[in-house]
Amino acid sequence: MWQSYSNGLLMAIGLIMAIGAQNAFVLSQSLRREHHVAVALLCILCDATLITAGVFGLASILTQSPFLLAIARWGGIAFLLWYGSQALYRVCRPQALQATSTSSRSLSAVLLAALAVTLLNPHVYLDTVLLIGSLGAQQPMPGVYALGATSGSLIWFSALALGGASLAPWLARPLTWRLIDIVVALMMFFIALQLLMGIL
Repeated sequence: MWQSYSNGLLMAIGLIMAIGAQNAFVLSQSLRREHHVAVALLCILCDATLITAGVFGLASILTQSPFLLAIARWGGIAFLLWYGSQALYRVCRPQALQATSTSSRSLSAVLLAALAVTLLNPHVYLDTVLLIGSLGAQQPMPGVYALGATSGSLIWFSALALGGASLAPWLARPLTWRLIDIVVALMMFFIALQLLMGIL
């Protein structure tokens, strides 16, 4: 049970922590204290929906086909190794997360912008539906894995929304992201190793 939960938690945090438009948007709203809690809740809700669809949708398909399950497993291992390698590459070329500044907007305008940043990004579907979903389908307890992955989203976006102002000085430092990328790489390699051990 706890292995499935921790795998989901580590996978989600590792994927979500990568610098991207969604993180920059949530941090920007937090720094400006403009509907930042609503934005974070929307991002968490979107992630939870996509993760659940991926885990249980792909789980039902993969369990009926050992061939597709093998493809998903080896594909997941390959992706995890690639993603971890990319994180190590970024360690040598660290970036910083900068928030953008815009004029004050209504709640509906901000939520529509958050939906666009979240759902119009193809990487969201690759990460949550395909990658997290296919790995979740291989877990002993897919539901617990989905809960762990959703918890990762909850932890990260809550930290950005509620602690954005205090986190901003650290998130603006390339050294911080170098350390984060090292942690991300280790998490990806660890989960890849677990999948590989399940095959051998």
